[in-house]
Amino acid sequence: MVALSSQAIATASQMQAIENLIFQAGMPVAALMEKVALRITQRLTELYPAQSYGRVGVLVGSGHNGGDALVVARELHHQGRQVKIYTPFAKSKPLTRVHSCYAKSLGIPFVSLESLQDCDLIIDGIFGFGLERDLVGDVAIAINTINNWQIPILSIDMPSGIHTDRGDVMGTAIRARNTFCLGLWKRGLLTEVATPYVGKLERISFDIPEKFVLQILGDQHQLWRINPQAILRDRLPIKRNAIAHKYEIGHLLLVVGSQKYGGAALLAAMGAKATGVGMLSIAVPHSLKSLILAQVPDALVIGCPETASGAIAALPDLDFQKYQAIACGCGLSLDAIPIVEQIINSDRPLVLDADGLNALAAMGKAQIIQKSNQRNSALILTPHWGEFCRLFPDLLEVERLEALQIAVNLTKSTILLKGARTAIAFSKNTESQVWINPESTAALARGGSGDVLAGMIGGMLAQGLAASEVAIGATVWHSQAAIWLASQRTEMGVDPVTLAQNLLPFLNQEFLAFAE
Repeated sequence: MVALSSQAIATASQMQAIENLIFQAGMPVAALMEKVALRITQRLTELYPAQSYGRVGVLVGSGHNGGDALVVARELHHQGRQVKIYTPFAKSKPLTRVHSCYAKSLGIPFVSLESLQDCDLIIDGIFGFGLERDLVGDVAIAINTINNWQIPILSIDMPSGIHTDRGDVMGTAIRARNTFCLGLWKRGLLTEVATPYVGKLERISFDIPEKFVLQILGDQHQLWRINPQAILRDRLPIKRNAIAHKYEIGHLLLVVGSQKYGGAALLAAMGAKATGVGMLSIAVPHSLKSLILAQVPDALVIGCPETASGAIAALPDLDFQKYQAIACGCGLSLDAIPIVEQIINSDRPLVLDADGLNALAAMGKAQIIQKSNQRNSALILTPHWGEFCRLFPDLLEVERLEALQIAVNLTKSTILLKGARTAIAFSKNTESQVWINPESTAALARGGSGDVLAGMIGGMLAQGLAASEVAIGATVWHSQAAIWLASQRTEMGVDPVTLAQNLLPFLNQEFLAFAE
């Protein structure tokens, strides 16, 4: 069983309550600080070995985050590194003050900010979780100065200046290369707005008893971090019966494309094929039929009457019951709104992307809620933030994750909100549950990447998986394949065609790595 503490995402108040339970149960604050700081030091030493990072500057705040930093400074000093400490505060909490006194007794110098300019590494221990006020004065000046030095920074728990829950920049904030989140994942660290400041994020566990996590978060906790490696290891490739035939492995209908956006239809088809779906049918404007058939010869290509603008004008007399899922919208154009409405009214598991979402938005909020709630089968919506706001314009000013939860509660659908921290939300036990994908790459910021993902979601949905599993699995596969490709080609080298062509080679190398 996966420990709650390894995937649950907490707010500042929840983390404070859990720590209070630990201390009330008898764990001394000083002992926990030692334990946490030693684990930080161990991981830091692996990432930044002494031979390459011999000169270390440590930024020390007045609270227990500063105390953690002082213990780390002490341990690095004992490793033989040249450690220098800077603190912008005259006063500190008692335990932090004790560690400060001991550091001075060891001969670790407390220096001016300017004296840190020759360091190889800077450790940020100014503020931990719970910051509520904007940073001004000497602290703000110090952070801006340090950011301009281009020295790698490792932040303890939170980059100083980032709001724990919202991820907002509180006036200014440290731009860390690495952030070591302590205990539970903090909500703000996994938001879009904090992403440029967090750098490489990892968690330092200090063995929180599960009963305390459960006592504060409950058994219906709503916010979780996806573990990409676990998804790749346990859920992909999709398992199938050894004697299965093509009709048992799902039949997907793609309703995609227009004369203006023919490439979107191809990219969606390539994404769907990578999932191993048993049968693939593709409905496109008649003028695209020969092109699609030439590129996807194993698909059943359905040519449709088209409008003067080259959009699908009508679907032939299709029996939707033949299909285990439908994916609609990639390259469709808004001239095909009647087609989208016809498909939404069907009872097939459905993925709506791109112009499928824009067509849905054009129907208005009341119709969106009505049509989504009256469906008896899965509905997966895959908007980016702009499309989401067109669907739910009254949520424009609401914080991103809160808005997502509200939308899921209204529609009872599965919503995959795309971005640097893609969030997947769905209903579970009458409440919305949100899972955040913690890893992605700017390589995906290219036209067509979303079409590949939509096809993947459709292909997986047609194979009988639950909508939530499909959305999470496809998101992880898509983003991890892009990260893998970017590591080999640079981000510039990951175009959507290359990504689609390498989805299966990526899974193969992952499978071999796990087998070892």
